[in-house]
This record gives sequence, structure tokens and C-alpha cells, in this order.
Amino acid sequence: MGSNIIDFIKKNKIGSIKEGVILKNYTTYKVGGVASLMVYPKDEDKLMLLLKKLNNENVRYKILGYGSNLIFSDDTFDGVIIKLDLLNKVKIKDTVITAGAGVSLVKLSYKALKEGLTGLEFASGIPGTIGGAVFMNAGAYKSDMGYIVSEVRVITPDLKIKTLYNKDLKYSYRNSFLKENPKYVCLEATIVLRHGDKKLIKELMETRRQKRLLSQPLEYPSAGSVFRNPPDDFAGRLIECCGLKGYKIGGAKVSEKHANFIVNEGGATASNVRDLIMYVHDKVKEKTNVDLKIEQEFVNWE
Repeated sequence: MGSNIIDFIKKNKIGSIKEGVILKNYTTYKVGGVASLMVYPKDEDKLMLLLKKLNNENVRYKILGYGSNLIFSDDTFDGVIIKLDLLNKVKIKDTVITAGAGVSLVKLSYKALKEGLTGLEFASGIPGTIGGAVFMNAGAYKSDMGYIVSEVRVITPDLKIKTLYNKDLKYSYRNSFLKENPKYVCLEATIVLRHGDKKLIKELMETRRQKRLLSQPLEYPSAGSVFRNPPDDFAGRLIECCGLKGYKIGGAKVSEKHANFIVNEGGATASNVRDLIMYVHDKVKEKTNVDLKIEQEFVNWE
């Protein structure tokens, strides 16, 4: 990483920086190599300034939320990781919530509960940020961000700030316009909920929390569901039918509790995780002819 980038960040007071960052500390799989530089921009203006500089200098960068859907390779990421943790403002007006890209989805769902707002219960167990959730159309329990996001403020690839409305976002199952166009950067999202009964909202969230504890291997690092469910079926069922529960490569293992989870049992490398994902994918295709779609994004594998 050129010292001119670091000098620029310091001179322009872009935000705090960390050099030689171990990426496994920033992903839920707890795998990944080292990133040359991590930056926490203070606000939208500083983020814009940083993006302009990186584009002009042709420096690669990656926006990182909670790392719950990314698998960085074990190699060095020679570029800048941008963390939007400080874009964390939340405004609530009646049933409308505006939340910055760095806001925790879980915390926001509990904030909605406090306000007696319903519609965000599905998100109470999804470990991501608003930016990441909007990007990948995070969802659970037959609901997702596409049902509740009314608009998103973004930085476009040509570095303009623009508002995209729900229809522009082209939401579908675990997909969106932003996922198809990753050069757009989510700044904040406006979410529309409904008034509800606090007691019922709380009960639903608690019931689902208990269900997750029983059915998901939350005691190990993972990134949630590895594959999308195919139409009218479940990826976990297909993987289990192929006899892959408990299958291991290095420290990575197909969970015996939920076959659509791959867990880091300890000491797994990013390559172990990726190799296991590809092995499961290929075995299921070979035995059932179903081409499972991988939910997770591979970064720095080229």
C-alpha cells in the first residue's frame, strides 16, 4: 500500500486507519489473510473523498460490514478495506426508520421492537449491517429487506449521491440491483414498518431465537446458510441426502446440526472453507442434478 494513500488519509482527516489487518478477525467464518489497510471514514463526505482518491490512483478497495457473507482468501489483500461503522445514525419518525449503512441489523430489529414497530422481526438473528443486508437482500422466515426498504441513498460508480427507490433495487430472493452492481455504495436505507403489539413482537423474536439455538450450530464460527434454497426444496435436505453431514476438509466441516451450515471447528483456512463449499456443491449436482447457488461472496481469489 503506497504511503501516498496513507498520507492523503491523514492529511484530509478521512478517519482512523489500521495497517496490516488480519481479516479473520473481521469475518464470521474467522478466516482470511491480511489486508494492507483498513479505513473507518468519519462521514459521507470523507468517504466520498476517499473513494475519489482510490479511483484516481487505481487502488482496489472493498466495503466491509460485519463480514458475515464474505470469504477472503488466505492471500494478502493489497488494497483498502473500508468500514462504514461510523455511518451509524438512526432516525425514527412514526413507522419510518432511516438507518446508516453501518447500523447493526440485529440492534435495529430490537430498536423497532422498543418502538412497537413490526416487520423487522425476521432480522433479529441476522448478524450483518444495514448496508450488507440491503446489498444482498438479507432475509429469513419468508421475509426479507425487499418487503420493507422504501429507498436507499447510494454513491454511484461515477461518485454521485443518488436515491434508489424500491422498484429500482430489483429485489428478488437473496439478490438485488446493488448485488449485481457492486460499485454502488449504500450510505443509508429508509425502512417502512407498521405499528404492532410489543408483547407479540417480542414473543415472536424470542421463539425464533430459541429455534435458532436448537437448529443452528451457533457455537462455531460460520456464515449462516451457505447455499440458497432451490425452488420448493431445501439446500440442507439435499446436502443431507448426499450423506455430507459431518464431512470435513481441514478445520472446515459441514455441520451435523444443520447441513446448510459450514463451520470452522478450529484452525480452518479460507481455502478449507472454499474447498468444502465447492465439494458440497459438486457432490449435490452430481447426485441430484440440482445446481445449488452459493450465497457467500469470495473476495481476493483471483
